[in-house]
Amino acid sequence: MKKNTIFKGVATAIVTPFKNGNIDYDAFDRLVEWQIKSGVSGIVVAGTTGEGSTLTDKEHRELIKHCVETVNGRVKVIAGTGSNDTAYAISLSKYACEVGADALLLVTPYYNKATQNGLYESFKAIADEVDKPCILYNVPSRTGCNIKPETVVRLADHKNIVAIKEASGDISQVAELASLVGDKLDIYSGNDDQIVPILSLGGSGVISVLSNVCPKETAKMCDAFFEGDIKTARELQLKYLELINSLFCEVNPIPVKCAVSKLGFGENSLRLPLTVMEENNEARLVKAMQDNGLI
Repeated sequence: MKKNTIFKGVATAIVTPFKNGNIDYDAFDRLVEWQIKSGVSGIVVAGTTGEGSTLTDKEHRELIKHCVETVNGRVKVIAGTGSNDTAYAISLSKYACEVGADALLLVTPYYNKATQNGLYESFKAIADEVDKPCILYNVPSRTGCNIKPETVVRLADHKNIVAIKEASGDISQVAELASLVGDKLDIYSGNDDQIVPILSLGGSGVISVLSNVCPKETAKMCDAFFEGDIKTARELQLKYLELINSLFCEVNPIPVKCAVSKLGFGENSLRLPLTVMEENNEARLVKAMQDNGLI
């Protein structure tokens, strides 16, 4: 275990169901309950998959507070509070701490981007203002901004920065990062097709989209690896590869929103600029879900 491990295994990057344009808290609560019963270790609320970028400030805060109250300490609640505006990220992060979130997920600044020094100063500024552990979130395909391993190493010296969600897709970068940070930082896979590869490099788990629809199986994949049953972990990684790929055949969370709606968790509705899946992609997703006995 690292200096302050938040969770080990699976934390679900949970969707935010909508109904008539508003947050569907009934569907959200039912989905959370299923996740907890299925053995996940955490819920990531209002992140990328939760469409945090199109929630109003009021909705964003209410959703975090509601999630904390619904989970009620049974698993960890990690609040997505990052922003391209550092001052706003500080405000949202402080609020999440006040209402009882266990940790914060801080995405790299998007659109305006930053230099490596700017990333360091921004993350440090947020971490300085909170009293809960922070997870850096590196997803350059969405933000246009990559946290280099040497910058992560600098940030790892901060007492409140304890982990990174690595969704760069660059396994060589993850390997370099793992070699540099050692026991200073937990590394979580941010890509479901790389869970076992990142665990093999010393990763502590995954912040998962897949677990929205396969929570028990995703948890089993991690548990098997940690128990030394690498064969089972590998088999599960490969078994669900087509489902994972179909969940990302359009930009996340378009496919997973469709998938959870087919499981009975709310409407298949998103906020613009996201739109529902194209028919051919939805057919692929449905087949993958059927092939895995989900529907």
